[in-house]
This record gives sequence, structure tokens and C-alpha cells, in this order.
Amino acid sequence: MAAMDPVVQQILDEYEARSVVEEKQWQQLEPKNFATARDQFLLAVGPATGRLINLLVKETEARIILEVGTSYGYSTIWLAEAARESGGRVITLELHAEKQEYARAMLSRAGLTRFVDFRIGDARESLAKLDTNVDFVLLDLWKDLYIPCFDLFYSRLNPGAIVVADNMLYPDSTRTHAAVYRKHVRSHPDIQSILLPVGSGLEVSRCIRGVPEAEV
Repeated sequence: MAAMDPVVQQILDEYEARSVVEEKQWQQLEPKNFATARDQFLLAVGPATGRLINLLVKETEARIILEVGTSYGYSTIWLAEAARESGGRVITLELHAEKQEYARAMLSRAGLTRFVDFRIGDARESLAKLDTNVDFVLLDLWKDLYIPCFDLFYSRLNPGAIVVADNMLYPDSTRTHAAVYRKHVRSHPDIQSILLPVGSGLEVSRCIRGVPEAEV
């Protein structure tokens, strides 16, 4: 894998330093405060997952990349850097305006803003209005929304499109929803899927609808 643009790498390093600090704070968080405090944290996919999604976009030459859950923009940086090489663009969906503004500022510093289409609002509503087919999807929002979101973008998957869903193994609190999601995705005959122990666990799925039989 080619060396990362140093400007982009600096931004990623800043995110990762913040994540280290927040990990300690997260572990000390009282369960009763989880719901109100969770949106203050990056809860990012991490560098291993970042490198993988970046590589997948580049190797598949994905042109239309959908990110369901911008959060503070860490994974958006990885996707946008890949989109710059593949000649594509990232459509990224986020509910919270303050998170999106933070992400915009970081993407601007990284010189990647022109490769990203930021959309604000409930992911389900944004997906219902999606006006293009997609080649790659990163699914990373609250886990009870994975299946509703998958069902909304499923018909928009191009032949050979890749879907990566995060938090399939960790944290423990996500495992029930993750297992239900994996079962749901694998119930589709035109989806091939595998669980990878990368980062917090990734379900990597490929749409084979319309793919020539020799390539399946």
C-alpha cells in the first residue's frame, strides 16, 4: 500500500490521539450516562479498519461510496482519500449537525472536501431519498439501525458492490444486534458475506446481483 499523503496522515494522527484519550474516559463512563454522553465521543472505526476500507475502495475502483454514519469524520477521511485516487466521491450521512461541522473542518484541512457530499438528517430518511446506485458502503451508526438502513440501500447496490458493517464483535453490547444483522444480510441469495476479525469486527458483504457467473 502506497504511503499516505502526509497532510492526510497528520489529520488521522490527530483523530487517533483523541481516540486514545477518549477510550479511557469511555471505560469510566457510568452506564446510566451512556445515552446522553455517547455522542461526545469519536467511537471511530480505528486504523486497522480505516486502512482496510481505504484499500477496498482503491482496489475495487469504487466510484460512488456511501458512508452511513459520518460521526466526527475519521472514517470519512479514509474513504475520501481513497475516492481521490479512484476518481469517486463519498456520500456521507449524519444526524447531528455539530458532528458534521467538525468532520467538514477536518476534511477541509486534509484537502479532501471536494470528494465528499455531506448530507444531514436521519439516515433512514436520507437513504429513502438516495438518487444514485453505489459501489461501496460503510455502515457504522447505532446498531439497531443496521437492518433498516441495509434494506433501504440494498436495491441501490451496483453489481459487485461491497458493504462493510462495523462493530460485529466489539463492544459486547453490540453483539446481539450484530448477530441479527449478519443473519439478515446472509439471508439474501445475491449477497456473499464473511466476518473478519479486523478492528471491532467487520461483516464484509459483496452484492453478486448482476455479476457474471465467472466472477462470482
